[in-house]
Amino acid sequence: MANVVLIGATGFVGSAVLNELLSRGHKVTAVVRNAAKLPKNDNLTAVEEDVANVDAIANIAKGMDAVISAYNPGWTNPDIKRLIEENYPKIVEAVKKSGVQRLLIVGGAGTLFVKPGLRVVDSGFVPAEIMDGVRPLGEFYLNFLTKEHDLDWVFFSPAGAFEDADKGKRTGKFRLGKDDLIVDPATGTSHISVQDYAIAMVDELEKPAHHQERFTIGY
Repeated sequence: MANVVLIGATGFVGSAVLNELLSRGHKVTAVVRNAAKLPKNDNLTAVEEDVANVDAIANIAKGMDAVISAYNPGWTNPDIKRLIEENYPKIVEAVKKSGVQRLLIVGGAGTLFVKPGLRVVDSGFVPAEIMDGVRPLGEFYLNFLTKEHDLDWVFFSPAGAFEDADKGKRTGKFRLGKDDLIVDPATGTSHISVQDYAIAMVDELEKPAHHQERFTIGY
């Protein structure tokens, strides 16, 4: 079993990843803004800390097997663009400072290709109200993370849409890809349940198959 730091463990994706980690017996140190939102579990340690505090995050991660980042400032946060631009590089810096080699990042779908030469973010399908979250995360991946050669990182892009947490199911049946948006042939849409996304993330933790690259998921 792994000792893992999970950043953003109370968020939509983070909480699903946390549940999957705990269900498989991993020991998790959850870095959150509000520890009261976390479940009680013998394998879970809660730490309230700001991801912008590089030294603090580095100290928390020291000696761990991996760091998983599900950091999201919040889709309704008016400062989301600046926080993504500033804090994602700080997370990378903190992991490097900690000495942990493996970093798994909950990525975005914006930089996936919908057809050759056309990324999701430039396709006109992304609603304007979430563009301040989609574009800077994509730019972090393209302009910063792809130039990071010291860490063993992965950027795990979801499908075009997450199913509602209540309606989505943990099926264990999905497809993985690399840089192209995966479209469900049955519906013509790109979608995944957050539970199945979490399965694939923890699978990657347990049996690393991607190194210094992005991969994606869909039905």
